Amino acid sequence: MVWFRKPKYTILTPKKKDMPDGLWTKCESCGEIVYNKKLEENFRVCPECDYHFRMGAWERIRMLADDDNFVEYDRDIMPTDPLRFSDTKPYAERLAEAQKKTGLTEAVVTVEMQIEGMPVVVGALDFGFMGGSMASVVGEKICRAIEKAREKKLPFITICSSGGARMQEGILSLMQMPKTSAALGLFAEDGLPYIAVLTNPTTGGVSASFASLGDIIIAEPKALIGFAGPRVIKQTIQQELPPGFQTGEFLLEHGMLDMIVHRPELKSTLARLIRMLMNS
Repeated sequence: MVWFRKPKYTILTPKKKDMPDGLWTKCESCGEIVYNKKLEENFRVCPECDYHFRMGAWERIRMLADDDNFVEYDRDIMPTDPLRFSDTKPYAERLAEAQKKTGLTEAVVTVEMQIEGMPVVVGALDFGFMGGSMASVVGEKICRAIEKAREKKLPFITICSSGGARMQEGILSLMQMPKTSAALGLFAEDGLPYIAVLTNPTTGGVSASFASLGDIIIAEPKALIGFAGPRVIKQTIQQELPPGFQTGEFLLEHGMLDMIVHRPELKSTLARLIRMLMNS
């Protein structure tokens, strides 16, 4: 005889509401889910942990420019495939994919614009275009922008975000290191100011050339800055590396940077420095 019977329950499973795409972003540092509108209003800086998300070249330019009244230089210079290079896919195909993905012709955008009323020439690298790698056209556009700044007696600013030289162009890519450095040497002889802003990451041939030659070198918080990766360095010198040795904070402590500036304060900081350096 059954004294107790287990009651029958109807389990109601609530239907999961579909979350529209593009409304939220998960922070890569703290894991917090951030409303995209709030993230954009905060210059793509996490409001919870201050993590600085990557930005594209045009995002950087529009963040710093007074308005959209800027002049883009050399957009019509297109990259080629001089070595007919192919790894898992042809270089020409990689270029086409990067151009379609970013809407850029190459990994750098160079413009003349105004920051708080002061005219400047800016070169901004875009990590989304093949890791912001420096190829022959990137070096050429940087040099032409420097020449424009010399001609017009304007300050020059680079916003660096790069994995280094582009291997698909071999020696032609490596040649851009001395080429851009020489152009900046002539720029310095004219007594004009050059400011380099290093973002996450700034590595390889870019860090070993124009990114490290600024009269003033600024980094964003916790930006990865270096030449080779830590594993390669450790294998080369056969020593343990100090923690965080490739962060902007470590480099600032050891005299390799002039300042670390949070992104919301970057425009006003650049404007103040330009006024001082140009005696405006």
